Amino acid sequence: MQVFTTTQELRAFIRHYKVQNPNHIIGLVPTMGALHNGHLSLIQNSQESCDCTIVSIFVNPTQFGANEDFDKYPRKKEADLSICQKANVDIVFMPEIEAIYPLPKNLQTTFNAPHSMANTLDGKTRPNHFNGVLQVVHKLFNLTQANRAFFGKKDAQQLLIIQKMVEDLFLPIEIVPCPIVRTQEGLALSSRNAYLSQEGKTKALKISQSLNAATKMIMQGEIESTKIKQAALKVLEGEESEGLEVEYFVIVDKNLQEIPRIQKDSTLILVVAKVEGVRLLDNLWL
Repeated sequence: MQVFTTTQELRAFIRHYKVQNPNHIIGLVPTMGALHNGHLSLIQNSQESCDCTIVSIFVNPTQFGANEDFDKYPRKKEADLSICQKANVDIVFMPEIEAIYPLPKNLQTTFNAPHSMANTLDGKTRPNHFNGVLQVVHKLFNLTQANRAFFGKKDAQQLLIIQKMVEDLFLPIEIVPCPIVRTQEGLALSSRNAYLSQEGKTKALKISQSLNAATKMIMQGEIESTKIKQAALKVLEGEESEGLEVEYFVIVDKNLQEIPRIQKDSTLILVVAKVEGVRLLDNLWL
């Protein structure tokens, strides 16, 4: 495993690698570190279909708002490197902020994420968040020259917006969505789970249980969004849900527009709730 901290090192490696291996497939797994089994599943997906896997570890400042947890976001450099080593990752790219953003803010090229997709759901409370996501992801695509990039389905809005950028800008890269990884109890894995107490993790199980309730109704033939949502909210807002604050539970199409009925192969159910002040995402892809 090689570890690069500068863009010059990474670009030199990519140039040499492509000359030596012109037909090889490069896979990119972009992360913000604090790696867990969810990230390992992305790495494994890349290794199964690519000749070289690059894991980037970078807490991106441009996607954090003024009052968000950028400074508190978990950083576990040595543990992350150990995990990548054990997973037989080929390249780890672990740059400092100055490497990714060498220019002052007034000279940076910024992005406007698709308005209808970026200013709803998470975008309502996190203005410019997805602009920052696209800014760093586009840079990583350019730096790595990857053929495929692997993203988890848990961050569904992010994944769909990145797919739209690739389509709109004709970027020569395949976006590979990967299934959500959960604990044995059903909690979707997230770096932010580290903030939760054991009691908080137990309360957070209501989130996945609400999706299970929705799944059960759909399997029984229900397609009306209102009825499915009502059943799920009963789970989220029941007597045992004290301390769980629902931000939203929505049923949308792949353009993130709410729909009155389930549409085969193009529907997502998205839920966000706070437990112990920690914002947790989960979803169901139909």
